[in-house]
Amino acid sequence: MKHLKIFGKEIIDDNSIDQLKNCLGEEDLGVLTADAHYGYGHPIGGAVAYKDRISLSGVGFDIACGNKAVRTNVLAADLDTAKVMDEIFKQIGFGVGRANREKVDHPVLDKIAQADFDPIRDLAKMATEQLGTVGSGNHFVDLFEDEQGYVWVGVHFGSRGFGHKITNGFIAMSQGKTFQEKGKDGGMASKPILFDTTTDLGQAYTYCLGLGGEYAYAGRDWVVNKVLEILQAQSTFEVHNHHNFAWEEEHFGEKYWVVRKGCTPAFPGQLGFIGANMYDTSVIIEGVDSAESKEGLYSTVHGAGRVMSRNAAAGKKKWVKGPDGKKRPTIVKPGAVNFAEVQQRMQAKGIELRGGGADEAPQCYKKLEDVIAYQGDTIRVLHKLNPIGVAMAGSEVFDPYKD
Repeated sequence: MKHLKIFGKEIIDDNSIDQLKNCLGEEDLGVLTADAHYGYGHPIGGAVAYKDRISLSGVGFDIACGNKAVRTNVLAADLDTAKVMDEIFKQIGFGVGRANREKVDHPVLDKIAQADFDPIRDLAKMATEQLGTVGSGNHFVDLFEDEQGYVWVGVHFGSRGFGHKITNGFIAMSQGKTFQEKGKDGGMASKPILFDTTTDLGQAYTYCLGLGGEYAYAGRDWVVNKVLEILQAQSTFEVHNHHNFAWEEEHFGEKYWVVRKGCTPAFPGQLGFIGANMYDTSVIIEGVDSAESKEGLYSTVHGAGRVMSRNAAAGKKKWVKGPDGKKRPTIVKPGAVNFAEVQQRMQAKGIELRGGGADEAPQCYKKLEDVIAYQGDTIRVLHKLNPIGVAMAGSEVFDPYKD
């Protein structure tokens, strides 16, 4: 094996390390960041550099999932946080399959409607309806206070159902089916689905990947702008990047397609927003040029990294469809997290929580300061952001997505 760099091996489970090795050929370069944990096909927190190939499994279902953060000109001391969080939860759509409450217009929607890859055009209606919605799972819209007392807006989500449909379509095509047919899911331990970027199929996927990236950026821009409108504030500084994507890059004097799944690009001087959990301090980081950075393919963490599965935290759920057609959870087996206690802790710390659930409790994650410490001299922390408001989809939301 040519190259395998692991940050924080002491806090990464063996399954994730084995999964990364399963993704690598002799010419490939592999990296695990310290927040890594087991995923579908590729470990989350894994980066792989491929020669003339791109990994659908490495990008994942939530194409171009990423983070955006902006500092505002508003001081936290002057803010009615509870009122603002009520408006955020009211005006922005959280949950799977949710349509936006407002009609959103953006040039990327015209690109989708007129896409060179015909099957994508059929997704234009859904893409239009969902642009600017947040989704479920660990996706959030948060307010933070920095060291000087200024309010920051931070968001985390990706390309929503649009990206999920793209991925499902290309899984089917990788198996000789049409984009519209249903492909067979190989499961978490399966070999990654790789496309040769010189083929028509590979070029079609990279084209659609680009559209998914533009769509995700547009959605995060819209949500942040909506929160600024609610705050009646202006942005004075911004950070924006993907962590589920593939980039054409040069490393060690050679060109590669670098697929980062749940890890953030951190080239020298490049900024990143790294969220912790709903309770702990998040950070703004900057990439540093060092020998270790080069070994790590200029990749860093995208969050704190899970240590407890959703089922273990929240309990085993059975989803039952009600008379209105909506699926609602019934707990079959209790989980390890008492979410009422989590809510009390949040309230005691002065954090306004809207939505959320036991599967997103702080104890489900590693400590962000620990995983950052394991990244060594590859990044530096520029700002520490303490949460004052957290909005996420509630635990009653059915989430069929894999990552």
